[in-house]
Amino acid sequence: MTAQTGSQQVPMPWWRRLHAGLMPDYNRRATAVWWLVAVAGWLLLAWSLGHVVTQGWVVLLQVAVGSALAVGAGLFPVRVPGTKNSYAAGEIFIFLLLLMLGPAAAAVAAACETGVASLRTSRRWTSRIYGPAVAALSMTLAGALLRGALDALVAAGLGNAAAELAAAMAFSAVYFFITAALMYGVLQLKRGEPFFQPAGILSVFRWVGMAYAGSASLAALLFFTWQQQGVAALVVMLPLLAMLLVTLHYYFKQQEASEQLREASAEVAAREATLAQREADAAGRHLLELQASERRFHSAFTHASIGMALLAFDGRILQANPALAQALSRSVDALTQELLQTFVAPDERPKLERQLGLTSATEFQGFAGEMKFLTATGDPVWLALHCSFFTDPDAAEPCLILQAQDVSARRSAEAGLAHMAFHDALTGLPNRRRFMEALAGAVARAKTDPTRAWAVIFLDFDRFKLVNDSLGHGAGDDLLMQLSRRLQDKLRPSDLVARLGGDEFAILAERIEHERDAVVLAERLLDALKKPFVVAGNDITASASMGITFSAFGYDSAEDVLRDADTAMYKAKSQGKARFAVFDTSLHAAVSERLRLEGELRQAIVQGQLAVVYQPLFKLGAQEGSQPQLTGFEALVRWKHPGGDTLRPTAFLPIAEETGLMEQVSDFVLHCACRQLRQWQTSSPELAELTMSINLASGDLANPALVARVSRAIVEAGLRPEHLTLEITEDILMSNVSGALEVLTALRRLGVRLAVDDFGTGYSSLSHLSRLPIDSLKIDRSFVHQLHRNSDDAAVVAAIVQLGSTLRKAVVAEGIETADQVTQLRELGCELGQGFHLAMPLSEQAAGEWLAARRGLLH
Repeated sequence: MTAQTGSQQVPMPWWRRLHAGLMPDYNRRATAVWWLVAVAGWLLLAWSLGHVVTQGWVVLLQVAVGSALAVGAGLFPVRVPGTKNSYAAGEIFIFLLLLMLGPAAAAVAAACETGVASLRTSRRWTSRIYGPAVAALSMTLAGALLRGALDALVAAGLGNAAAELAAAMAFSAVYFFITAALMYGVLQLKRGEPFFQPAGILSVFRWVGMAYAGSASLAALLFFTWQQQGVAALVVMLPLLAMLLVTLHYYFKQQEASEQLREASAEVAAREATLAQREADAAGRHLLELQASERRFHSAFTHASIGMALLAFDGRILQANPALAQALSRSVDALTQELLQTFVAPDERPKLERQLGLTSATEFQGFAGEMKFLTATGDPVWLALHCSFFTDPDAAEPCLILQAQDVSARRSAEAGLAHMAFHDALTGLPNRRRFMEALAGAVARAKTDPTRAWAVIFLDFDRFKLVNDSLGHGAGDDLLMQLSRRLQDKLRPSDLVARLGGDEFAILAERIEHERDAVVLAERLLDALKKPFVVAGNDITASASMGITFSAFGYDSAEDVLRDADTAMYKAKSQGKARFAVFDTSLHAAVSERLRLEGELRQAIVQGQLAVVYQPLFKLGAQEGSQPQLTGFEALVRWKHPGGDTLRPTAFLPIAEETGLMEQVSDFVLHCACRQLRQWQTSSPELAELTMSINLASGDLANPALVARVSRAIVEAGLRPEHLTLEITEDILMSNVSGALEVLTALRRLGVRLAVDDFGTGYSSLSHLSRLPIDSLKIDRSFVHQLHRNSDDAAVVAAIVQLGSTLRKAVVAEGIETADQVTQLRELGCELGQGFHLAMPLSEQAAGEWLAARRGLLH
């Protein structure tokens, strides 16, 4: 290509030739703006995508789902009645991502939605590149303004729902003007007109702006729902919203088809009237036009994409088109002269006869609705019907015209969504929402009719976490499915079993004659669970703790029922698991007291109400009559309750473990005890080898920072590690030997000593004890309390002492309360002991005074 200058032809530069070939209708100004916006938009899109990826897979999944919903919504635009405009709801999900995750996520979704729309509606590469760039650029700029506005509202104390809704709608206006200006401006530059023309933007894109405002407000409402109800409510609402939009899309599409048919019918009537008026002057022309109109009507009738039929008033099919025959899997001849009621599902026939006016004195008025028909093979098909009066010119009397559209796919999708919303995806059982609805209905029925009694059983499977941890979550899911099937096999058809979440199930047993029936059902379920399950090639025996409550308590809400059943279940679990407990009103007081203690314990930790007392530990001596010698102390925590009582550990430590407060309590005891021990050691040379024992909780042993916490306490106190002994109960230690071994080995390398507390009450394998880095065994006080000569407990103590000697581990007897127990322990070879007979637990001050008085007895 060349450019002519004077009498010479100058070759055109290659970039001009490329531009002329690719962008022939773009002038220099339009090209410059196009490239500027495209480069800026795609750079921002790349940055936004990178920002989303860095947020983790959860955010990336949310953006992917939101983008997919936005793109999918664009495939089902809703035509605005009475106009040629349509509304696509993709911006709802884009704006929702903006409110939930920020401008970067919304920019990615907006670019995806615009890109897919450009691919679908335009073949020009310039539009396919420019559209996503504009969407990313507009969303980034407007989204940043919205974020700033929301932050300003919060800073000004105006961060409420109304203000945020107003800000979202204002943002939609900014987003609309930026997008419209960039899209419309390039078109204006291509025509040689100014870039920014507000009047032109509003005239062309005003419907888009209104749609953006509506989408932004709806997205804000969904955002508020997510903030208040959580992601579960959003997961339910979004599919329902999508279903509504698809329904509206097909409904208005059907209305358009109906409107076309009505227009055709009106045209026929108009032409008939015109022909009748001119019949005297142009009979031949009138006849030709009438025939042409009839041909057009019959052509529209025959070739319509929706099913159509002319009906007699008794429902007999006078004429049917191929679309209706195809929907019913029959031929047109097989439909003609047959009653429409013949092809309707039996349960729908009374409804159709009522609407045709065949079963009452009411005359036919026309109807619209959806009905289930049966195909020739007996398969159900759902048709959306619209029936009204119609006059056939060839008929001797009026008839009816029926329009039918196949909506089976939508009904199937609705049924699938309903099942998803009310059933558990893993087991197929009803979920919590479905169970609560059924329970609410049972509560309401029992209030009006006390004879309609019911019972609720709340189940929680014991040690289910152990299956997940040892065999994997796939095995856990397999076990849950087997459990659900076994539960269903043991229930009556009228009983409802639901999975509430995790390993929690609930059973609603209605129409029970006596409360004993629910107890018998619980016993039957417990027996059924005794048979092992085969999971991942392993035989697993599962058990459950169950709580039972009844309608006799006069409940007003389903939530109260489930709360009390849950409370009873925890009572069963605390009593030893694999059993059931029946709710009684006294449990309310126990739960309330527990909640009160939990709140007060949090305050006690902050306000310094916890204290440490010290139980002396003695070397008993081998000779009869020899004086026990002090070797150290055991640190025990106490709670100086504001009510005046001093609470022992058994009253509040279980609460601390359940509520996540145990780490704070353990650190308090650890630091106080180490600091106090070091203070006593430095007060006198006789106390330099004094030791301190501290109990660890189950959560401490599982805490990866335990070694660092212990090391910090030792360093801060200036203590030698070998003077500190950490005690772990036998049950805690043996519940996860492999996991505990690594932690105990690390503590042993630190230099601290380790002891097994409450030894003899749990199950310990000799192979485990031999390889664990344990220094001492503490005989549980239950054996010492019942210690009598030649008794079984004496034999147990003797066995533990012998075991300790064999494994080269020290043995400590707890709970010594009499001089005779001291004598027997000496005779059995137990070297160390503690208990009220030797010394009571002492406060910090009392222990110091006690030490000053007994220094001559130190080891």
